[in-house]
Amino acid sequence: MPDSREVPQESQQDAMVGTPQENSGTRFLNRLLPGGPRCVRKLGLTLQYQQGVRPNVRSSSLTDGQTLSKESPSHTLKLAAPENVKDIQPDSPDEALWTTQADGRVRLRMDPGCAQLPCTVHRMFYEALDKYGELSALGFKRQDKWERISYFQYYLLARKAAKAFLKLGLERAHSVAILGFNSPEWFFSAVGTVFAGGIVTGIYTTSSPEACQYIAHDCRANIIVVDTQKQLEKILKIWKNLPHLKAVVIYRESPPEKMANVYTMEKFMELGAEVPEEALDAIIEAQQPNQCCALVYTSGTTGPPKGVMLSQDNVGGMLGRAGEGWGIQAMAQPQQSPGKFLWPQTQCDPHRSSPSSCEHSLRICPSPRSQKSQAGDIQPAEVQQEVVVSYLPLSHIAAQIYDLWTGIQWGAQVCFAEPDALKGSLVNTLREVEPTSHMGVPRVWEKIMERIQEVAAQSGFIRRKMLLWAMSVTLEQNLTCPCSDLKPFTTRLADYLVLAKVRQALGFAKCQKNFYGAAPMTAETQHFFLGLNIRLYAGYGLSETSGPHFMSSPYNYRLYSSGKVVPGCRVKLVNEDAAGVGEICLWGRTIFMGYLNMEDKTREAIDADGWLHTGDTGRLDADGFLYITGRLKELIITAGGENVPPVPIEEAVKTELPVISNAMLIGDQRKFLTMLLTLKCTLDPDTSDPTDNLTEKAVEFCQRVGSKATTVSEIVGKKDEAVYQAIEEGIQRVNANAAARPYHIQKWAILERDFSISGGELGPTMKLKRLIVLEKYKDIIDSFYQEQKK
Repeated sequence: MPDSREVPQESQQDAMVGTPQENSGTRFLNRLLPGGPRCVRKLGLTLQYQQGVRPNVRSSSLTDGQTLSKESPSHTLKLAAPENVKDIQPDSPDEALWTTQADGRVRLRMDPGCAQLPCTVHRMFYEALDKYGELSALGFKRQDKWERISYFQYYLLARKAAKAFLKLGLERAHSVAILGFNSPEWFFSAVGTVFAGGIVTGIYTTSSPEACQYIAHDCRANIIVVDTQKQLEKILKIWKNLPHLKAVVIYRESPPEKMANVYTMEKFMELGAEVPEEALDAIIEAQQPNQCCALVYTSGTTGPPKGVMLSQDNVGGMLGRAGEGWGIQAMAQPQQSPGKFLWPQTQCDPHRSSPSSCEHSLRICPSPRSQKSQAGDIQPAEVQQEVVVSYLPLSHIAAQIYDLWTGIQWGAQVCFAEPDALKGSLVNTLREVEPTSHMGVPRVWEKIMERIQEVAAQSGFIRRKMLLWAMSVTLEQNLTCPCSDLKPFTTRLADYLVLAKVRQALGFAKCQKNFYGAAPMTAETQHFFLGLNIRLYAGYGLSETSGPHFMSSPYNYRLYSSGKVVPGCRVKLVNEDAAGVGEICLWGRTIFMGYLNMEDKTREAIDADGWLHTGDTGRLDADGFLYITGRLKELIITAGGENVPPVPIEEAVKTELPVISNAMLIGDQRKFLTMLLTLKCTLDPDTSDPTDNLTEKAVEFCQRVGSKATTVSEIVGKKDEAVYQAIEEGIQRVNANAAARPYHIQKWAILERDFSISGGELGPTMKLKRLIVLEKYKDIIDSFYQEQKK
């Protein structure tokens, strides 16, 4: 219990001073320092670019005149070279390429052709201050008004949080777990954790108390930061099972009553004043780029969540500095075969840790002719300050890298959405902030598409026809001339009269780059947004690659591809088939350190030469663009020995039948293929759970085939003949395009409820949990094959 646990008098880092006091219920973020600190002028730091205040963002009044630090702020910025990176030995024989220990170190995968200096998080942040110190770093809404925190304030808040964590007893290589929605507190708690020598660990807000316990115990969390009483209750329930937990900090709401070792954010930040700046400086100076600073837990789609260990260089060095340009160069000439290039399978010297001896791997290095383009075309604030909206879970690698770490490197302004963003308020935030760059998982883009379709269906005849005409001519232009800046008059007219207004209504009037990742996107969705003149750029990566290993951008784009390898990284395909499809293997400084406390799993993922085996399958075209084709663990091997990748067939069904929301192919070790289907339905605005009501588009489909159904239960319960016949005909059309009969879908069933996170079929990023679906709907699946057993 929390009231039986005492904060130790001294931490392992000797930074404890005194005893923390009881908390109060006031919010810390209403008392931040307005404006920049005086130390900026003392240091004489020069800004290369001064971003004007956006009209919908005003200077922060959060501090009400209070200082961020009781010490002289000039001390916190006095170090010219805060860490000594020259001591790092990336090729030291004493360090392996991976580790499973939280306090372990690894040998960095240095690429001789794309060398980047190893870097710690603090060094990255400190260097950003010189360029972006007075720019807005974080934007947030208080009492319906947008306020902001500068990069200098952000840095000082992170230091203050770091000292408070030390006061509460944060031990080196132990974690601070954060269980809350995106906010400034999430950010400076995360950065402060790293400054203090700890490991930041995000936990999904949808996690059960048992899931929270698993992660908090596995990462040895000393402190847990939560945002609401609901999340606090989860921790209080499991505290007795967490031997390393010393304190909890709550920031969006106040605890219902005073509790020992539970602090509001305001009281927590005051604790840092008792820790000398010199104590924190000593910890920062001892940090090395090849030490763990972040844990990202996998969603557990194939078993217990695995703690992906990311080094300081993973998040503070390579990713931020990788985007210096694109230029493909092969280490050896690719073999020419009739009609296409084949990148030969790499041959590596097993005694070399670096693949410099690999003869035929694909490598991407900066090219002089494209120095101005960044990875994904993300611009540093010297050129243009990027504005992004943070709303996806920061416990996921994509959001954490895109919003938190890359934002610091490039001086972006990160504006936080409301906690109910995915329940409908996101579009309001987008309109107010007007981001220049935006990222969403495919389901987010699909929801935007469905909402536009619903509004269009309810519009008048002329408006609906105008939208359809504008999207039709724009889609045709974007498909036939995707790289042309010269648009025909009709396309420009359609954009001016119609599409520009739609983008403005969505909040994308100033958005130049729109990204997606974490799951496949249907061709229907990509075509829809191309029709709005919104090109969606794909990225490919894993938690194990610190985010994107491949990126698309305005200068590196092909429809349906995941882009090209980011600079400084490599790729090879192993066990390629006749079509050039093989397992995707990756190498570079983005590769993770290992799975925490899981040596066997780490050995499965990283081979002796340091290559990460992703388990995904794909192909590379002659220009180095990657196309994902499936996942090895999802590959269906029928009883007849046929290898069937399920995703292409599932996507074909959803494309052919716009009434279908989810489709899952079944047939592993079975005599034939079957499929589970769900119908498109509206979501509960409060819970985001699927309802019984069909979407406008699904109702349109029903009417088109002769059905009057408006709910799922009407179709499934009564086995609506018109809908079932239309789906059967669509399945047969998919079968007609199949490569061979073993790829035909023989039987199918419509489920009574769409897949969801709450139902267990989908993970936090909307990935399909196939094993859960197989178990949950076992009776229906077995019924497909009962006749064969008789």
